[in-house]
Order: sequence, then structure tokens, then C-alpha cells
Amino acid sequence: QGSAGLRARGRQQQRPGPGPRARRPGRPQLGYELVEGPLVKYSRRENGSQPPTAVLVHGILGSKRNLHSFAKTLEQRLPAWQFLLVDLRCHGDSHAFGDLEEAHSVETAAGDVLALLRDLRLFPHCLIGHSFGGKVVLSMVQQFGSEVLPRPVQVWVLDTLPGAVRSGGPEGRDHPGELISALQGIPLPMDNRKELVSQLTDRGFSAPVAHWAATNLERQPSGGLGWSFHLDGIADMYRSYEAEDLWNVVEVPPQGLDLNFVRAERSTWRWAGNEQVRIISLGSRVHLLRDAGHWVHSDNPAGLADIMQPLMQGTVSA
Repeated sequence: QGSAGLRARGRQQQRPGPGPRARRPGRPQLGYELVEGPLVKYSRRENGSQPPTAVLVHGILGSKRNLHSFAKTLEQRLPAWQFLLVDLRCHGDSHAFGDLEEAHSVETAAGDVLALLRDLRLFPHCLIGHSFGGKVVLSMVQQFGSEVLPRPVQVWVLDTLPGAVRSGGPEGRDHPGELISALQGIPLPMDNRKELVSQLTDRGFSAPVAHWAATNLERQPSGGLGWSFHLDGIADMYRSYEAEDLWNVVEVPPQGLDLNFVRAERSTWRWAGNEQVRIISLGSRVHLLRDAGHWVHSDNPAGLADIMQPLMQGTVSA
């Protein structure tokens, strides 16, 4: 199978129409990193062809670095592939998008990634999205706006569902929406990360989540620690994520789409039995990842790669 399933239209096309939009002059570009397998340079030198590409999309309040280790795991198993990691709008190196006067949503985040693919002239075989990123990759497929993809594309949705979602740990602990609201209410700048951890645990959040949130603090030019992301924009994105309904991509997928969901054994997402049955009955796969919570790529990266590698390899060997 080929790799150009979600290629943006050429730069010379300015008319509106099906497919992802171009990045307008003056707009920021998403922050990204390209991880290349050891055989990629050899492949380019020998035949000049584009190596198979996977795009990895992080979850809310995350960044491209969250998936870097897992990208390296896949790179070791798929040495002829390259892996594009992106910072979604309002996150990491893409925080400047938060200043744009437009909606911050699943849909606009997906459009940003499609525009980046056009700018980089990349033709992905595979889209991989964790949590919020899972809906982003589904929206990318939806925005391409075609009943038949030019080339087959494999999509991996990691521990989330295509419709309205609810999350939280035991007894609703660590709900992302509540965490975002708590972070919005904490005065900044602050002197050290321990101060944030203490405030969050005092409000009932778990220590691991509090420590993870503190990794998003960075030294500010004016002094003290502030957020490395655009928090108000992220709040809008999360509200969009909870409400966004992308079941139509599962129900009426474009020809050439290979759709896979991964469910964590200890998922905090509310995987209702009928939703899993519905996904399978519509022709997509649901893979159960043992010994993992919601953070599938860090809880059990080897097990996740065991599930994904054979099917990803099949996109270039079929």
C-alpha cells in the first residue's frame, strides 16, 4: 500500500475545495520533530523515495516530547520509517497559536497538522493520536473530505472514543477538565515546581498528575516560573474534545482507511461495552492493551508496539 492518503493539495492551488487548507502567510507553523529510522537515509540515497511516515499526536496539556520515547521504540522496530511528532496549537512550541483570534478546537488542531504536512511535503502512511490526539487524527480524516483516499492510510486512536467522552480516575479523580480549571486559578509566576505540586495535591489531584503538570512550567524572562502553553486556548480545546462527535468517520469511513482503536486495560475513560461492540461491528478493530492505564505509550510501550508493528509494517509490504 502507498503513503499519500492525507497529503495536502499542492501549494499552487488557492481555490477552496475538498482537502486540508493551506497555511496562510504570516500564520505560525506547528512545532515539530522528525525522528528518522537508521535506514531512512540509506533508502533516500538508494532510490530517492519518500520513506514511510507516521504522524504522532499528543493529548491535552501534553507536547511532542510525551511521545518521543515511544517514537524511538517504533523506530527500533521499523528502521526504514520516519516519525513526525507535533506540538498541537497552544501547546509546547506551538503556544503562539493561542494568540490567534479563532476557535481552538479539535477541528482547528487537525487543520493545523494537515497544513504542516503540506508545508513539509510529507505523505503519511499512519496517523497515531493519544487521547485528545486520537480525535485530532479522526478529524484529519474527516477534513480530507473525500469518499476515497488517494492512498490507503492507517489510523491509531489510543485510549479514547469517537463520540462524547468522560474521564477521571477512581471516584472521578484527576479529571482533565477539572485540572485545567485548577491550573487557570493558580497565580503565576511561582518560585518553584514544588509549590505547584503542593497546591494541586491539596486540591485532591494525585501526586503523579501534579508532578506531570509541573513539568509544563518554564522560567519566564520577567522572572519566576510560568506556563509553557496557552492555558485559556487549551481549555477551549478540551471542551471541544469532550463534545466532538466523530462517529461518522467510523460509520462511513473513506475507502482506503484502516481504523484501529487501542483500549487500555486500566483506562480512566468510560469505555461502555456497547461502544466497543459498535466500533467492531462497523468494521474497525479494538485492541486491548494489558498492563496499562490511560498513558498507554509510557505504561506499556513494548506491548503497544507489539500490537502496532505488524499492522504498520503491512501498510508498506502489502
